[in-house]
Amino acid sequence: MKPAVAESLIDLIGQTPILKIPSLSLLSGCEIFVKCEFMNPGGSIKDRAALNMVQEALTSGELKPGMTIVEGTAGNTGIGLAIVAKALGLKLKVVMPKGQTPEKERLIGLHGAELVLVDPVPFSNPGHFYHTARQLAEAEPQTHWWANQFENLANYRAHYQTTGPEILAQTEGRLDVLVSAAGTGGTIGGTSAYLKEQLPQMQVVLADPSGSGLYSYIKTGTFRAEGSSLTEGIGIMRVVANFAQARVDDAVHLPDQDLVSLAHYVRDHDGLVLGSSSALNLAVALHTALRTGPGKRLLTFACDLGERSYSKLYNPAFLAERQLDPRRSLEDCLRSWQ
Repeated sequence: MKPAVAESLIDLIGQTPILKIPSLSLLSGCEIFVKCEFMNPGGSIKDRAALNMVQEALTSGELKPGMTIVEGTAGNTGIGLAIVAKALGLKLKVVMPKGQTPEKERLIGLHGAELVLVDPVPFSNPGHFYHTARQLAEAEPQTHWWANQFENLANYRAHYQTTGPEILAQTEGRLDVLVSAAGTGGTIGGTSAYLKEQLPQMQVVLADPSGSGLYSYIKTGTFRAEGSSLTEGIGIMRVVANFAQARVDDAVHLPDQDLVSLAHYVRDHDGLVLGSSSALNLAVALHTALRTGPGKRLLTFACDLGERSYSKLYNPAFLAERQLDPRRSLEDCLRSWQ
């Protein structure tokens, strides 16, 4: 439980509430819930992984006081690490690919971290943000520690130890479907592993955007992807250690237009302004609810709020460039799912 009076921001990480989405629950005949991870102090679900990775490294001695944390990220993990680093007296260097929303870049700087921007290149390129972070840390191993969120299982354990148990308690063990996208795989890995142990009949559905190969991997065992998505930090083209822990039963791939329509629908009907990954999660939850039939209880994650996606998801000029129409109704999307 959170303390009555927190001594620092990291004491506020976790124990987020669950919210029922009235409009989508009515539309589907199911109960559709989101876990409000935007209520973490860094504004996203990545605060949980950031805290546990740092705490485990300090305990093991791999990370020592006075050292600099280095991490490659699309943004939210960097913000979470910045808050954790500041609270624990550590420094942070964040490597981020260019082209992410400027809102995330600003937040990393505001929280006192050093930001290194690199060109967005394929993973096979040595200049990829993942490899760049690793190289920066390895160049000064006595003073720098690489968080390595993709392969560091402290990420998975953060959700196995906190997110999963919270959901089980908050839903009183009554949950039919968990829906989650995967970036590093830590959230879906830890949460699904824990909940499947407690609720063996619960189904886990992966939400996957364009440009990611995980949908193909779940369906066929091979990675194949087409196009790209406005979502940031979601979807991968390889099996990383954290995703390898996930207990996934099915996968759903939806195009960007569906998550744009869903985000605007929920904003207009429920007053909830979602980030792009949260909109993908909720769109797949609705898709799954309509497919499974009425009476089910489904939960997904509101990973962050829409202010970090404003320059893309809620920007008419950007959407027009991508041939996306915020005026297209959610009902049009539902017809295309049939």
